[in-house]
Amino acid sequence: MEKLLEVNNLTKRYAQGNVLARISITAVDNVSFYVKPAEIFTLAGESGCGKTTTAKLVLGFEEATAGTMLHNGNTRSRREKTWLTKGVQAIFQDPFSTFNPLRTVDSYFHETVRNFRLARSKKDAIAHIDQKLRLVGLTYEDFAGKYPNEFSGGQLQRISIARALVTDPKLLIADEPVSMVDASLRMSIVNLFKRLRDELGVSILYITHDLATAYYVSDRIAIMFRGNIVEMGTVERVLMNPRHPYSQLLRDSIPQADPKKRWATKVTLAELEQEEYLRQGCKFAGRCPDVMDVCKSVVPTDIHIDDVFVKCHLYAEEKK
Repeated sequence: MEKLLEVNNLTKRYAQGNVLARISITAVDNVSFYVKPAEIFTLAGESGCGKTTTAKLVLGFEEATAGTMLHNGNTRSRREKTWLTKGVQAIFQDPFSTFNPLRTVDSYFHETVRNFRLARSKKDAIAHIDQKLRLVGLTYEDFAGKYPNEFSGGQLQRISIARALVTDPKLLIADEPVSMVDASLRMSIVNLFKRLRDELGVSILYITHDLATAYYVSDRIAIMFRGNIVEMGTVERVLMNPRHPYSQLLRDSIPQADPKKRWATKVTLAELEQEEYLRQGCKFAGRCPDVMDVCKSVVPTDIHIDDVFVKCHLYAEEKK
């Protein structure tokens, strides 16, 4: 199977506290996944689950404590910060923080074209930029000479996507790209991601806490909790028939149009984030309605059932 991006046993630990009372938090704990060509793969979970830290590690913004990452079979060099020049580009949560308010947005595009030598003349550069803008429903005339505050959040996020497309990447890493966009515009952006996948063959690592958009746009999905991937598989199998209790909690939290058909939420969110990260055994044991004694002391093994990966003691006997 061809893999555009492959992440193996990725781990990131942070030290907290002072010299006398220092603790180590494992923000990303032996995470492994892959992204295929022309695929939208989603990392989903609540705030603080480790998905954004995973994205930063993949992008090279932070150094991993352990693990390997391969793009097209090549390992990213620890010395050379060239990961983003090799067909990988990022789209961030807040489009307004992406651009300097004192610079025109077109200057970023021209700078990228120059740095990557993508055009021989200014006319060619404008034509190249215009082509990318049209992919997101804009034109060069729409934004030339304008500053970030002259656009809406939705427009600026589409401009961010066009900027990422200037180098013709094969992989986009989109970290919560619709969380700060009006609800009326979210579908236009996720539809754009589907078009990029279907028409240009672009792969997307989509990071979100919003399972509704994840279900709509994803091919496969991984559910993260406190640094661990607890369930992974096709979006249909994972979200329509979740096996891990945490995946069930996330699905149950999706608002239902018909209150009579609302799923019952079985888990109370009560524990502190740090306590869960430091917990022995299963990180979800403090919330889980199906918790067993073994969950409190033994880390669950990785189990594969019906083409779904699940990290839960409930399925240990079924595996046997």
